[in-house]
Amino acid sequence: MKILLVNPATPVTFYSFDHALPFVSKRSNSPPLGLATVAAMLPGDWPARLVDLNLGPLRDEDLIWADLVFLTGMDIQRRSFEKVVQSCNQLGVRVVAGGPLVTAQHDTLAGVQHLVLGEAEQTLPSFLADLAAGQAKPLYRSDAFPDIASSPVPRWELLDLRKYAVMNVQYSRGCPYDCEFCTIPQLNGRRPRTKSWPQLRAELDALHSLGWHGGVFIVDDNFIGNRRKLRSDILPALGEWSRRRRHPFDFTTEVSIDLADDEELVRLMVAAGFENVFIGIETPNDESLAECGKNQNRRRDLLASVRSLQRQGLQVSAGFILGFDHDPPEIFQRLAGFIQQSGIVTAMVGLLNAPRGTRLFERLKAEKRLLGSISGDNTDGSTNFLPRMSMEKLQQGYRRVLDGIYSPRAYYARLRTFLREYRPPARRQRVRFADVKSLVKVMWVLGLTERGRRHFWHLFFYSLARCPAKFSVAMTLAVYGYHFRRVAAQA
Repeated sequence: MKILLVNPATPVTFYSFDHALPFVSKRSNSPPLGLATVAAMLPGDWPARLVDLNLGPLRDEDLIWADLVFLTGMDIQRRSFEKVVQSCNQLGVRVVAGGPLVTAQHDTLAGVQHLVLGEAEQTLPSFLADLAAGQAKPLYRSDAFPDIASSPVPRWELLDLRKYAVMNVQYSRGCPYDCEFCTIPQLNGRRPRTKSWPQLRAELDALHSLGWHGGVFIVDDNFIGNRRKLRSDILPALGEWSRRRRHPFDFTTEVSIDLADDEELVRLMVAAGFENVFIGIETPNDESLAECGKNQNRRRDLLASVRSLQRQGLQVSAGFILGFDHDPPEIFQRLAGFIQQSGIVTAMVGLLNAPRGTRLFERLKAEKRLLGSISGDNTDGSTNFLPRMSMEKLQQGYRRVLDGIYSPRAYYARLRTFLREYRPPARRQRVRFADVKSLVKVMWVLGLTERGRRHFWHLFFYSLARCPAKFSVAMTLAVYGYHFRRVAAQA
């Protein structure tokens, strides 16, 4: 059968980096890893095409060509998802849908002929077998969390990698923690399931053989969920792989704050090529952390943990949340102050939301405080429940936090704080023509046309004179700030 795999469009969000992509001549931040992996699970003799609506429109001729459309999506992509379904229905093409949005909200989606819920390794084989027998059912689901040792290498050849800023790879699924607002326990479970080193190496080899150099985001729920395997197997092997190839990839991943307690693990990650970690810090208020069950963040000096990671060679990006029941009136000032002191340049601040299936959703439902569904956008200033604090105070305080931390003065000051703390490993940096071209764009837009350009030039000369080895990082984060200011203005 001819299969068309479609990735819905993602609107402009904090982590879409839409306003930053023109500086590096890219069309989208990252490719649809899930669809590329599903494509590798299809029978080898089935023709397949992959259309990413973040790169261009879906054409009628693509749909007419297909026997089936495989469609995925997240909450933030729902509007685009529904438009794709409508187009398929109008042209009489059957839709097979799966992914996080479908798994959590399949009973609210119309027009889909076949719903494949959960992880594809578990449910897709049954659908394909029934399809071959002419007996495909409307719904396939399983509550089991499969071993991902059989997960194949994604079919990257279906995509034009040159149009993306970073690549995605997955090593594990699941997180040992159980935060009240998080969907991971529901979707991927609390027991981390990992791939073997040969599996991970095969995926990295595939990207390397296609000529990819640059950022690789390991999109795990919590990369350090199984520390023993990382120490004894994965990271030493990855470090050797990277050294032999002169570090072609700069790795980013998501971890919990307790990584800061394990200096050996940090050392192995930095040696393997990790440059950035995203951490859900959420709030400096301990009562709010207790409320949401974020116990790994409690009773610790969060500021010291962040600085420890920065000094060991990791950039720290972080997520923060406002709107907990135990947030005190001064939480807005406290949070903005913490972000400034920490030197966390990429600080994503959003209001608390309750996704379907989470413990928070069930609690608020019992308390009759739910207002509707979530938008899926972490930074649009919306929430789907009635907060203890008045909605007006919460949204006004949120606005003050965004205006404060992303004003040019505060942002560039925080960036300099980060540069003073950050101690990256000494590695030879490759300078390409594309890098020079990007720098010219940065100097033109941020240095000549944007409000607050004097703060940019202060950073420019500060990083050149005081820390030239960190100059490229400083310019990259300056561009991120350009994007964040525009996203914050829309919140």
